[in-house]
Amino acid sequence: MNWRRWLVVGGVIVSAALLAFPLRGIVHQLIVVPLAYLLWALGLLYLVLPQVLWWIGVVLIVLFILGKSLLPDVKFVRKIIPIIKREQGNVEGLAAAIQKSDKGIYFKWLVANRLGRLAYQFLLQREHGKPRSVFAPLTAEGWDSEPAVQQYLEKGLHGSFAEFPNSNWNYFAPPERTPLDHDVAEVVEFLESKVETTNPGG
Repeated sequence: MNWRRWLVVGGVIVSAALLAFPLRGIVHQLIVVPLAYLLWALGLLYLVLPQVLWWIGVVLIVLFILGKSLLPDVKFVRKIIPIIKREQGNVEGLAAAIQKSDKGIYFKWLVANRLGRLAYQFLLQREHGKPRSVFAPLTAEGWDSEPAVQQYLEKGLHGSFAEFPNSNWNYFAPPERTPLDHDVAEVVEFLESKVETTNPGG
């Protein structure tokens, strides 16, 4: 292994010697001249600045080195205050989604989804805690919803906004109506009637 290492070192030395003469001009321009100019500028700066400033700088460096050596475990950490994001409630989230429902089909579906989940919770209460799949149709004895309202709630709970086009290719034609365009107030009124039926004493 040693003779291989010496062979590599010898090859590097020979290559450097062969390249030293052709590259002497480039080395002089890129290394020697800038280094000489830097040393000259530092010497001029040393002569221009008062000696008091140099001594102050030396004292500060010494104090810094002593402080680091005497207090190696001291770390100055800035206290980070976490930002607590307030969780949005169901009613507040529904109101926000209703306000944005005119911005696209996704927000319309979001409103229908929240109302569909609300209808699912009502049906759970009516059945007194009996097991009920979230994928089951939103029907029960005495539910009696209008077909359009029922379709709205079903699309919200079991459907997806991807089922409906986001826009129409013909900009001059009115957008196609979907089950999600049903009057939200009518759906809310229906659900309120079911709340009164579920809790007659309230």
